[in-house]
Amino acid sequence: MRILIAEDDQILADGLLRSLRSAGYAVDHVGNGSEADAALAAHEFDMLILDLGLPKLHGLEVLKKLRARGSAVPVLILTAADSIEQRVKGLDLGADDYMAKPFSLQELEARVRALTRRGLGSASALIKHGPLTFDATGRVAYINEQMIDLSARELSLLEVLLQRAGRLVSKDQLVERLCEWGEEVSNNAIEGYIHRLRKKIEQGPIRIATVRGLGYCLEKIAAT
Repeated sequence: MRILIAEDDQILADGLLRSLRSAGYAVDHVGNGSEADAALAAHEFDMLILDLGLPKLHGLEVLKKLRARGSAVPVLILTAADSIEQRVKGLDLGADDYMAKPFSLQELEARVRALTRRGLGSASALIKHGPLTFDATGRVAYINEQMIDLSARELSLLEVLLQRAGRLVSKDQLVERLCEWGEEVSNNAIEGYIHRLRKKIEQGPIRIATVRGLGYCLEKIAAT
C-alpha cells in the first residue's frame, strides 16, 4: 500500500512519515502543490494525504486536477481548524475525508485504514481469498485461521496480490506499489520476495502463479 503525503510543514510531514511507515505503508512526501501534481500524474498511489495550504499550487487545485484526470484515489485533506469553507470546497471537489489540525496520529491512521478499505470497495478490514485472510488493520495474515509469520515487505506484497486476486500483477506494478522514491528494488529482489512468500502461503488450494515471466497471479487451484 503506497501513500503520498503533500505537506509543506516538514515537522508534521516527518511525524506522518514515521507513523505510517511503522504501520507498514510505503510513503512518499512532497512539500508543494506543483510537486504533488507531478507525482500524482506520474505514479500510482493508493491514497493521498493532502494539505490544502500548499505553496506553488493550492491543495484544492491539486485535487481538482487529480479528479479531472479521472483518478479515484482516496484523498484525505488536512486543513486549519477554522477553514470550514475550504473543507466544504475540498469535499465538493472529490475529497473523501478531512482532518483539522492539530490532530491525533492514531486517529489519522484509523482514517487511512478506513479510506483504503473504501478504495478497495469494502467496508471490512479483512481481505479473503479461499483459506487465506489478510487483516489490513492488524497487518497480519492467516491461513485457515492460523497466523502466518510474514515480514513487513512480505505482508505488503501479499496485500497487493490479494487486492488483484485472479489477475496478473506485473513486476513493475509490484515495484510501484511496494517501493518509495529512492528505494532501489530489482526484478531479482521481487523474485526473492515472491519465493519466500510462496513457501509460507502455498498450502492447499492457494498458489502464486508466474505468468509468462511477466508477473504473478494469486490463484485458487480447483479441486480435482
